[in-house]
Amino acid sequence: MALTGIQILKMLPKTNCGDCGIPTCLAFGMKVAAGQIEISACPHVSDEVKETIGEASAPPIRTIKMGAGDTAFTAGGETCLFRHEKRFENPTGLAVLVSTDMGSADIDGRIERFTSLRYERVGVLLKPEIIAVKDANGDEKAYTGLVQKVLDGAEDANIILISDNSGNMAAAAKLCGDRKPLLFAATADNGEAMAEVATEMGCPLGVKGANLDEAVSISESLAGKGLKDMVIDTGARTVRAALEDNVVARRAAVTKKFKPLGFPTITFPCEMTDDPLMEAMIASVLIAKYAGIVVLSDLQGDTLFPLLLERLNIFTDPQRPMVVQEDIYSINGPAEDSPVLITCNFSLTYFIVSGEIEGSNVPSWLLIKDTEGLSVLTAWAAGKFGADLIAQFMKKSGIEDKVNHRDLIIPGYLASIKGELEEELPDWNITIGPREAGHLPAFLKEWKPAA
Repeated sequence: MALTGIQILKMLPKTNCGDCGIPTCLAFGMKVAAGQIEISACPHVSDEVKETIGEASAPPIRTIKMGAGDTAFTAGGETCLFRHEKRFENPTGLAVLVSTDMGSADIDGRIERFTSLRYERVGVLLKPEIIAVKDANGDEKAYTGLVQKVLDGAEDANIILISDNSGNMAAAAKLCGDRKPLLFAATADNGEAMAEVATEMGCPLGVKGANLDEAVSISESLAGKGLKDMVIDTGARTVRAALEDNVVARRAAVTKKFKPLGFPTITFPCEMTDDPLMEAMIASVLIAKYAGIVVLSDLQGDTLFPLLLERLNIFTDPQRPMVVQEDIYSINGPAEDSPVLITCNFSLTYFIVSGEIEGSNVPSWLLIKDTEGLSVLTAWAAGKFGADLIAQFMKKSGIEDKVNHRDLIIPGYLASIKGELEEELPDWNITIGPREAGHLPAFLKEWKPAA
C-alpha cells in the first residue's frame, strides 16, 4: 500500500538541509508520496529506507527500461486507468519486426525506414523506438549476424530479442552489450533457462503464456525466483482478446494491486492480420488500451504517422501545457535592421508563428516570453503577459544589443496594452501586429522601422 507523506517523513532525517533540492523534509516527503520525485534524491537516507519507501511508493505497473543513454526506452510506471484521473506516464513503444527468414532486401528496407521515418511536431520528435529481431530457424550464426546488422544499421534502436533458444538468446544479448535488450520470451517450457540468461545479462524478460492465466502463472514463478523486470504477452492474437487482456491486466494491477500482472504488456498486431491498414487499426486500439509495446510487421509513413500522433495525444499530460524555452529565436538569418516580434511560449503558438515568419522569407527576431504554456489572450488575462513583465523580459533578453532600431511588434490581440508598454519601454516604438499568424508574411514584407 502506498505511503503517505507523513509516513515517509518519519523515515527521513528531518534536518531540512535542502540537499535534495526541496526546502523541507515534509515537502520532500509529500513529493515522494505524490510520485513527483524519487526517494533516492535524498542523499542522507539509508539503503534500507530507500528500499522500503521505494517498494511501497512504486507504481502498480512496474517501470521497465531497455537500451542505454538518451535513446533508452521506458515502459510501464502507470498509476491509473484513465488519463483524466492523473496522466499516463510512458508512451507505448512502437517496434518493427525483422526475422532471420526474411530476405536481405526486406531487412535492409525495414532498418532504413526505421532510421528515416522521423517527424517533428510542436517541438517533439516523433519516431519508432524499437526493432524486434526474431530467431525464426534456431541458427545461432544467422541470428547473431542479424542482430549485429541491426545494431550497426540503427544506432539509436532499442532491441527486442525474440528466440525460443536460450543459447541463441545469450549469444545475441552479449552482442548488444550496454544496449540492454528485452529478451522474449520465457514460456512454461523454457522459463527457468530464459530467467538465467536475463539475470546474467541484467536484461528485462518477456513472459509469454498461451493465455492470461498461464502468463500470470509464469510471472508469479519468475518473481518468486527474484526476477523483477518483466514484460507480459498474454498470448492473445486477435484484437478482441488482446484488448480484453490488456484491460483486465491494467485493472487488476491498478485497482487490486495484483502483482503478477503489474508489468507492461507487449502485443503483436503483426501476427493478427496480413492487411497493413488493419494492422495499423489494431495497433491504434492497443495504444489506447493499454499496450506497453506494439510490434508491427513493417513501417510505412502513411500508417506510422497517425499512430505517432495518436500516441502523442494520449500521452501528453493534460495538466502540463507543452512549452518552448524563453529565449530570442533567430529566423531566416536576421541582422541588425530586422524586425523584432514577441509572443508567448505555448508550443503551438510558437510553431505557428515561427512557421509563418519562416515562410515569409523575412529575416526576423522572435522573442518568446515564458507564460507557463498559456496562449496569448489566456496569459494576458492571467497576468502573465502584461506590459510590466514584457518590459522586464525585453530589458534582460539582450535584444537591444542585436538590433540598431527600437521597434517591437506585439500580437494583435494585445493591442490594449500598447500604451502601457510604451510607458514601460519609453525607448521603444510599439507596433501592433496582425491578430492572425497567417497575416504575418504580408505584414513583415511591408514592415519598416519607425523613423
